[in-house]
Order: sequence, then C-alpha cells, then structure tokens
Amino acid sequence: MRDIILLGAGKIGEMIVEMLATCGDYKVTVGDFSQENLDRMPKHANVTTQVVDVSNEDALRETLRGKYAVLCALPYNITPYIAKAAKAEKVNYFDLTEDVACTRLVKDLAKDAETAFMPQCGLAPGFISIIAHDIAQTFDKVQNLHLRVGALPQYPTNSISYNLTWSTDGVINEYCEPCEAIVDGRLIETEALSGMETFSLDGIKYEAFNTSGGLGTLCETYAGRVENLNYRTIRYPGHRDVMKTLIEDLRLGERRDVFKDVLENSIPATMQDVVITFVSVSGWKGGRLMQENYANKIYAREIGGKVWSAIQITTAAGICAVLDLMAEGKLPQKGFVRQEDVKLADFLANRFGKAYAQNQPESRAA
Repeated sequence: MRDIILLGAGKIGEMIVEMLATCGDYKVTVGDFSQENLDRMPKHANVTTQVVDVSNEDALRETLRGKYAVLCALPYNITPYIAKAAKAEKVNYFDLTEDVACTRLVKDLAKDAETAFMPQCGLAPGFISIIAHDIAQTFDKVQNLHLRVGALPQYPTNSISYNLTWSTDGVINEYCEPCEAIVDGRLIETEALSGMETFSLDGIKYEAFNTSGGLGTLCETYAGRVENLNYRTIRYPGHRDVMKTLIEDLRLGERRDVFKDVLENSIPATMQDVVITFVSVSGWKGGRLMQENYANKIYAREIGGKVWSAIQITTAAGICAVLDLMAEGKLPQKGFVRQEDVKLADFLANRFGKAYAQNQPESRAA
C-alpha cells in the first residue's frame, strides 16, 4: 500500500479520497488549513487527516517526508509551495492547476529532480490533452488542432446559464489570464473571452471562447508541427457577454476578491452537471486532407451511495489515473512529465480512467 498525501480538502479532494481509499492500494493522508474542511472528508480506515500550514516550509516538508507522492488540489497560487517542498523531500508531485505561470515553475523545479513532477492532471488541462495528442499522432501532418471543454449545469436557470461546479478561483483565473495558442504556425498569446464561436451538439446550442491554461504543454509539444492550435471553454449562449461586462466594463477582473465574493454569494452550486469534451483534428493522411473528431458527455452519478458531480468525477479520475500509471511504471519516473506522455489506451484501461469511457466512440476506445 503506497503512502500518499493529498493537500486540499475541497470538492475535488473529497472525490480523490473516495476513489483512492476504496481501491485498497493507497494509504491517504489529507492535509488542509481548515479542520472544518477535513471533517467533511470520506471516512475510511486507510484515510487520516491533519491540519497543514503550507506557508510554513519546515512543517510542510515534515508532512511530505517519506511519502510516495503528493497530490495538490489547492488553489493554483499555492502550488509553488507544494512543488518546492516535494522536490526537497524527493516526493513525486501531481497537481490540478490550469495556471500557466505555476506550471512553468514546476517545470523548472523538475529539471534536476530525482522524482516525477506532473502538473495539470485534471480535465482541462489533463485528459483533453491526452485525447488530442492521441488523435493527432494518427495524422501524417496536422493542420488544425482544436480543443473544447465545458463543465455546465444540466438545468441552467439564471441569466448567465451557469452554476458553480468547481473552484471559483480557477474560473476567474481562466477568464482573466492570457491564453496560449498557435495561429498560422506562430505561438501567440490571445485575450481571455475572445475568439467567440457557436456550435450545436446533440441538438443543444453552445458558445465557446478562449480561456487560459487549457492547452497544458501542447503548444510546446506541437510548435512547428501544427498550423493552428487553440483551446476554448464551452458555455451556454449569452454567458460570455455577461462575464465580459463584469470583468472588463465593471473591472472586476482587477478586483478578483470582490468578483469571487459576488459569484459565490449569488450563483448557487449544483451537483446536476454535465462535462462536455470535444476535440477536432484536421490534417493529412495518406495524401488526403482528413478530419477526425472526438465528442463525449459525462454526467453526475452515484458512487458508493452518494451523488458526485461530473466535474468532481472527471477531475479526480484524471489525477488518480496518472498516479496509478506512475506507480505501475507506465510513465517516466523522474523529471517533468507531460499529459502527452500518457498513452490513451493505458488511461482508459485504468480503473479510474474508465470514468471517461462511458460514451467513448469506438474509434477512439481501442
């Protein structure tokens, strides 16, 4: 039984604990600054909790000492503390961050590390990069690589057609920070909320627009190999315009603490959500210009007698699956590990990765 520590006892952390504790192969210590948060964690014989002050370097290193891995499910701005302590204690490191700057720091730390450093292990970035890379490798030359992901309420009822389904800090960050993309073969930065498009899937209309962090390391991986590469977040029509008003016209993007307070006290959370993943790849195969698409929807469902949201399931499944693959020796054992290093077949065959295979098109399931 491998000894790991999970830092972050929020909604995603709760699902991670449930998955890892019930599989029987991991002893899980959950650390958080809040005892109240820790009290909400699932109760299992192989799960212990402790209050952790991540700003105390010595205490944090002591908490990580001797562990096989640390899984960070804390807000993105805290991840640098965890990554530095993991390197010092020679502990494998995994996180869920979408923040580009934090990922660059983790990559720098990994250069001479004796253990593995694998950031961005959730849904997007995370699984969506694994899918995109797997499809792209079937082409002789890739022309366009487009990634679209959305975590949406099944039953939108307010004017922004949205409910809080995951980290509010994460949502605000991806709506405000610059976005990486490749356009006409050049790596550029675009503004969040730009690049508006509309489309329909299964008879339902959606919009999609640029948000930060969803590409993970794909821009680096495909530099010089693709004409156009971008990531956009899926929402119901009208959402982007309201967010643009709040962030730009009312300048709440400059007062993120106020913006967070407004959202969390005005927009209710929901467990009745759907995660949409869509990837479109076009390019040349055997001398012909071809296109291949991947689309999937994953819904909230009951696990272990409790209803879990789709975003909890998909995000937790991502980080738990790559932890498993690392432990099985199917991923690099030290240095910086990209999502593109994960073989799709291995991921979907994994006991946690199977959460993504519910509606898997047969052409991509093999």
